[in-house]
Amino acid sequence: MDRHKSLNHLIKVAEFDQSRLLQQTICHHSPTNWSFSISWGYSAHLYEKIYPPAILKRPLETFRPWKKNARWPFYMFNTRVPVNDPCEAPHVFFFSSAEKAFGKNQTVMTSYVRAWPRGLPACSWSGNHSGDHISKILVFSSEAKLNWAETRRECCDIVHVTGMNTTEITLRACARDEMLA
Repeated sequence: MDRHKSLNHLIKVAEFDQSRLLQQTICHHSPTNWSFSISWGYSAHLYEKIYPPAILKRPLETFRPWKKNARWPFYMFNTRVPVNDPCEAPHVFFFSSAEKAFGKNQTVMTSYVRAWPRGLPACSWSGNHSGDHISKILVFSSEAKLNWAETRRECCDIVHVTGMNTTEITLRACARDEMLA
């Protein structure tokens, strides 16, 4: 996708919710030992291990500098370089579409589809489950505009049905004193 198409892709999702665009939400699914990092309107990453937010909040380099002969540092923020360790390398999903969700009041559904097969074995940590069969992540979020001055983060609920190729994540306001793993 060239620069022009990339920007139009972002603008398309910004029409639904500008306040949430590119904001990151980190979720954990304890039964499978999965961590999710969702950059709303851009990408979703599924990790086959529980990682703390301090690690996942640094973006993984799924992009390149626009300038061909750019010198290091390429960006004005810290990034993580992709690795080939099956416990550290995520399954990468990119934004595909956004629409108002039927049957759910004032809810936007964004869809993220697998970019490519990860090509690594499953993480071998005890109790971890492979995410290879997941081909789509659906993220449901309220149309209510976020007040980032007061609410610095969102929490989420994950619905994963064993044997299905889709995972559903619902973004929501964090409960009082709710902690992230």
